[in-house]
Amino acid sequence: MKIIIVGASGTMGTYLVNAWEQEHEIIKASAHSGDIQVDITDPESIENLFQQVGAFDALICTAGPTYVGAWKSLSSETFRKGLEGKLMGQINLVLIGQHYIKPKGSFTLITGALTHEPQRNFANASAANGAVEAFVRAAAIELENGVRINAVSPTVIENSPQYFPYFPGEMPTTMKQLEYGFRKSVFGANTGQIITLH
Repeated sequence: MKIIIVGASGTMGTYLVNAWEQEHEIIKASAHSGDIQVDITDPESIENLFQQVGAFDALICTAGPTYVGAWKSLSSETFRKGLEGKLMGQINLVLIGQHYIKPKGSFTLITGALTHEPQRNFANASAANGAVEAFVRAAAIELENGVRINAVSPTVIENSPQYFPYFPGEMPTTMKQLEYGFRKSVFGANTGQIITLH
């Protein structure tokens, strides 16, 4: 399969590339490195990505920058910037990508436990996650040609210990759990599902 991984240079993306590149043709896309550089906050950059790749079987997004910081420092501007990354960035990958994906292909987006279990400093991510999940459920009933869409929802991941203090008492999602969550979405039959890993 020809699989695009957006966020391929990040912690999750790097792991997935290493796990899958022997089995599939992996197109690595990220902001500053990889096979193709893409800014998911810029629809033109996303269009350019798909024009370079051409027809593909699956897209995985592990990218989604949001604002992390104290509630008192949140403003309309900082909140909107976070939504441009994790929410609109992922939505535009699907809205534009649907014109390039092969029939019966799949999109897999990234969300997270913060949707239902908010933590301090992550109000922006909680809001973006909730909207991504709603988008996945809505898109699933309208995508054509048998194209599927799901989201994977981990909690803090084991390879990002710098975030552990923000998630007191949370059992980290292992990288193997993460990999198999994405496998379920890409190679399974479900659509409109939030694959929960917490």
